[in-house]
Amino acid sequence: MARVYLTDSKVTAAKAEPGKRLELSDTGAPWLWLRVTDAGVKSWVLRYRNAKGIARRFKIGDAKTMSLKAARQEAGRLKVEIDRGADPAAAKRQAKADEAARVVRTVGDLLDAYEAACASGEWKPKKKRKRLQTLAYEKAIAVRHIRPDLGKLPLEDVKRPTVKALLRRMIEKGIGAQTNRTHAIIRQAFNFAMAEDLVTANPAIGFDSFHDQKPRARTYTDDELAKLWNGLLNPSALKDDDDKTVKLGRPVAIALQLCALLLQRRGEVAGMALAELDLEAGTWLITAERMKADKPHRVPLPPRAVALIREAIKLAQRDAATRPTFVFPSPRGGGTKPITASALTHACDRLTAALKISDVTVHDLRRTGSTALTSERLGVSPFIRSKVLGHGTDTGGGAAVSSSHYDANEYLAEKRRALEVWETLLLEIVGERKRPSNVTPMREAV
Repeated sequence: MARVYLTDSKVTAAKAEPGKRLELSDTGAPWLWLRVTDAGVKSWVLRYRNAKGIARRFKIGDAKTMSLKAARQEAGRLKVEIDRGADPAAAKRQAKADEAARVVRTVGDLLDAYEAACASGEWKPKKKRKRLQTLAYEKAIAVRHIRPDLGKLPLEDVKRPTVKALLRRMIEKGIGAQTNRTHAIIRQAFNFAMAEDLVTANPAIGFDSFHDQKPRARTYTDDELAKLWNGLLNPSALKDDDDKTVKLGRPVAIALQLCALLLQRRGEVAGMALAELDLEAGTWLITAERMKADKPHRVPLPPRAVALIREAIKLAQRDAATRPTFVFPSPRGGGTKPITASALTHACDRLTAALKISDVTVHDLRRTGSTALTSERLGVSPFIRSKVLGHGTDTGGGAAVSSSHYDANEYLAEKRRALEVWETLLLEIVGERKRPSNVTPMREAV
């Protein structure tokens, strides 16, 4: 945070470092601040203390649509009101609560309000804002499983048997893990409703999950990895169960290859942005809001991965009318949105079905590489393996507080060595590199 006399040019040039937020106090107007996220979002914020001396923040407007002059004028107007005892932040929250109470009548209304509150950050069930991927996934679950059956029901008509009946129907249809996720979303939505005084009880608590969810342990064998990799290189040579050619675009195939090489989550690979990449240095910085641990994660890029990313960028630039923002732009987004994680899932399912590889997922590639790293084949320490995967809980045997607050190391060199040895092994497995012989040639006798 810094104090500076803002000008229009300074507002335009203001930029936050990756994974950080920039806040500038405008000396030209009392209490006015410019806030800039690492994604480039700029907003005007008023900081003040109310009549009780409690520190408050109040968003005045978007800096892209509200000029500096207009923001200063609004800050001055609000300052006069605050000096008279007003509290605009509290008034805004009350208005939202009143509006929510007025319009929320059915489960569908509740889901709308819950999703909006999660998206804005107003509702944080685990004291942290939900990631965009999580929000999108929960919305899809609600559209598919909750809204059709419960959406039109008044809140007071939803009882525990109502929720249980929905979950039982899902189990009878053979739906497993998503049944538990549906249960969790209903429970969270009604927790939100209780906090907003919309209901007095939560109908989704007081009973266990319906599906016994066991952690997956499936990994690809060497033969399966070779089949998958070569199928990605030439999917048109494969036939599905209906004897039709497997349709798989090269960009999606590259994304799946990168999932295997870099061992990052499918959503992180699918959403890879050009701004996150430094191909000359061979690094990829995934921003905090895209990471499960809510911390930025720098991934070293081994040579084959760099070549694949360059190929994907050329394809994206060739097919887009304007310069794309993402390495894997969605065909429907005009280059402004990436493909979805589910696109990789569907592609992997079609490919593995044609290859007769059963019970595998995209995420199993991550588990396969993770297992290989710490095996006798590669001998990488579990601590560095955890750093490669972007986990936020492995402390390497040390105190958690030391790791989280007093260790700022990225272990980039160690992560690079780990991913390079994994790339070498993977390319040997799939036949792109010759495996070293374990026979030492003897010198000819003289």
